Amino acid sequence: MARIKYYYDTETCKYERVKVKKQDIVLNLLGLGSLIVAIAAGLNILFSSYFVSPKEVILKNEVAEMEFYYENINNKVSELHEILTALEKRDDEIYRMVLGAEPIDPSIRNAGIGGVDRYKEIRDKDIIHGEDIISLSEDIDKLRRKVYIQSKSYDDIIELAENKAKMLAAIPAIQPISNEKLIRLASGFGYRVHPVYKVKKLHTGIDFSAPIGTPIYATADGVVSNTTISFGGYGKHVEIDHGFGYKTHYAHMHEFVVEEGQKVKRGQMIGYVGNTGVSTAPHLHYEVIKNDKKINPIHYFFNDLDAEEYEKIIELASIENQSLGM
Repeated sequence: MARIKYYYDTETCKYERVKVKKQDIVLNLLGLGSLIVAIAAGLNILFSSYFVSPKEVILKNEVAEMEFYYENINNKVSELHEILTALEKRDDEIYRMVLGAEPIDPSIRNAGIGGVDRYKEIRDKDIIHGEDIISLSEDIDKLRRKVYIQSKSYDDIIELAENKAKMLAAIPAIQPISNEKLIRLASGFGYRVHPVYKVKKLHTGIDFSAPIGTPIYATADGVVSNTTISFGGYGKHVEIDHGFGYKTHYAHMHEFVVEEGQKVKRGQMIGYVGNTGVSTAPHLHYEVIKNDKKINPIHYFFNDLDAEEYEKIIELASIENQSLGM
């Protein structure tokens, strides 16, 4: 029960009962409420200034964890850029140089990704570390593009290497008969005395003297393009098309063991030494043709001769003498 308050009235010299107006009660309550709100706001400001709420602690931990992972991913992207740069340098300065291809233009490797703003959604959301996320996304997109270009470059290099291997296999690189002691080279390329007309005439190949029946070998990979039997000229002879502009010609054979259209490998036997056609003794007349021009075969004996043997065979081929056939 509320206590009743009295006051002393000097005019009536009596104690009169205090009467409280409803308006005063309302004002007092509003004042008290305002004071409580003000105290609560002050306490809240004071608390938030010196103390962190559990929710804020969780959020701060999550932000710190995200920053850690972002930094970790950023470092990995940087490492990948360095690795890819090394691969690009090796690609341009080693692989392509060895295979005779032009390096990839840097403007192609470093080209950006055009089109609409790919990161507009991130910018519109105005999220925390939005610019950092956009920067990292741009780095990843550039890295993805450079990886794609490098992958395509390796596809090109594989194709170049395969063609290079085919080309190397197509170059005449060995002697057409066994000539270990270098005693079978009878006449070289150039102007020699013709065996019939006894005048100097261009000898378009090299003559190897050998007994009839000595095996003859293909000097490079190719396809037999021609096998001919004639009673004059080259007699029985075989022509092999090696591709890449190379052909080889084997003349005055006793017989051949290949047929037109047959694929042959370097070192594969194609026939035997003979004495057919215009020939004064058993021998093999061997020619190398490059882009329809007959060239000196002596420059193509590099697979089965060391430096000293190569010098010796060049010396033997340079001696002017009589050829053994056409």
